[in-house]
Amino acid sequence: MGHSARVVDHIAAFLTAQRLRHVFGVGGANIEDLYDAVHRAGPPLRALVAKHEFSAAAMADGHFRASGRPAVVVATSGAGAMNLVPGIAELRASCVPALVLIGQPPAALDGRGSFQETSGEAGSIDALRLFTELGVACARAEKPGDVPELLRNAWEAAISETPGPAVLLLPKDVQQAPLPSPPAPRPLAPRSHPPAPAAAREAALDVLRRARAAGPVAIVAGRGVARADARVELAELAEVLDADVAAAPDARDVHANAHPRFLGVTGPIGHPAVRDALDAASAVVVAGTRLPLFAGGDLRQRLSGRPVVFLGTEPPFLDEGPHLHHLPGPLRGELAALASGLTPAAPRLRPPGDAAPPGPEPHEELTMRGAVETLAPLLPDGATVVVDAGNCGATAIHHLPTPPGGRFVVAQGMGGMGHSFGAAVGAALATGAPTYVVAGDGSFLMHGLEVHTAAELGLPVTYLVLNNNAHAMCHTREQVYFAADYSYNLFRSSRIADGLAALLPGVTAHQVGTAAELRAALAGPPATGPRVIDIAVDHRETPPFEPFRHAATAAR
Repeated sequence: MGHSARVVDHIAAFLTAQRLRHVFGVGGANIEDLYDAVHRAGPPLRALVAKHEFSAAAMADGHFRASGRPAVVVATSGAGAMNLVPGIAELRASCVPALVLIGQPPAALDGRGSFQETSGEAGSIDALRLFTELGVACARAEKPGDVPELLRNAWEAAISETPGPAVLLLPKDVQQAPLPSPPAPRPLAPRSHPPAPAAAREAALDVLRRARAAGPVAIVAGRGVARADARVELAELAEVLDADVAAAPDARDVHANAHPRFLGVTGPIGHPAVRDALDAASAVVVAGTRLPLFAGGDLRQRLSGRPVVFLGTEPPFLDEGPHLHHLPGPLRGELAALASGLTPAAPRLRPPGDAAPPGPEPHEELTMRGAVETLAPLLPDGATVVVDAGNCGATAIHHLPTPPGGRFVVAQGMGGMGHSFGAAVGAALATGAPTYVVAGDGSFLMHGLEVHTAAELGLPVTYLVLNNNAHAMCHTREQVYFAADYSYNLFRSSRIADGLAALLPGVTAHQVGTAAELRAALAGPPATGPRVIDIAVDHRETPPFEPFRHAATAAR
């Protein structure tokens, strides 16, 4: 059967021209033509099938956060498209670029009651309205000849200075239609944002010169630093300013965690050293984070009236005033311009970074903290850590450093449980590096069967499931904020590793309860596929989450 010059063949050629390599999705009748076109296009383009569309979006998310390279998300119509909603919302909230291609029923059947119709006609759901709210751009292809331009527009929106998921809705008859003389796809580069005005930059430099003479300067760095590939420039500015560096919770990997300059993490799951340093700072540089609540916490009040130099295209969640100097140019260039405009400061004497905690005794029953402290020294250089939501996530973000040269992935835009299981697949595919997931049993029960996807692909992913047989953060909230005489969030015991060993022969699985058992389970890298370690912990353990600590103190 001939397949020359279909719309979907042009789409596959366009993806290849943009150097996109991985297409994550779940198949179905209204997206199968695109899977066929990707197959016919051949390497380096590769299509993969997830267990759930949310996880397909999470795979694209982890792919980008670990490597800086975007990916493609595809889904069929109806429930397939609807299952993408929380995943696309995370991509949008976290400014992760992706091209999202969603199949639709044939346009010729719009308004005629087609299966899974979302044309907006005849009382049906309007997918265009829905995904316009979710994406940085959304369009629907009504005619085959529209597709080349719509693809270009979508991709340019996805990789813009404010990146995110760009959605293209593709009716099946449009996908299948011939496109006899399409323009040859060409690679598109992001449009460069203009640099900050020279006067604004000079004013910021003057603030930093005067502040440095008066006392220490501190830097708060966010995920935008990683997105701009500006880790080197951040380190150079910190060196020139002799500044200590704190990271937003979703940006733990933007600065070497073992460096004496590194203070830790900001926000309600952060470190006291961050608050102390910012209180003592004569000025603060905020780069790549707008300081939303989980990154800022009470720091937003602490910075009120203090000189702040903010680097980012969108304004921060800080009070405006003469103390706030906003440089809206490209982050990498603005960091470099500040560093080159300053004379290097004489470095202060700093104590060496805190020694790694010794971790639990070999035969001690594990806590969440004990588990991540046991894991930390065993992480190889260059490894990727992927952390899920909930008490286990707060514990890992607070206590688990990024390995040297590695990456630390956590989704805090929407904070969806189960994100890590798909994100780890995308991260491992993008980098080939050993990848370690820290997730709770509640997250596993939502999307944990992406372990099957990792097994199908033979990926070196280690899944550590901190199993307290609970939605433990919800249970903690019941105890802290309510009468503590009930719980909807405690469950019967589950043995996840034993179950997976039976369900997925060949997947290495361990049930552990002590540090010695965990160290033995972590010995050596996974050779040809994933391993799952089910770690028994207590649901009563309180995570390092400041509101819980304050509430417990007030109750005494």
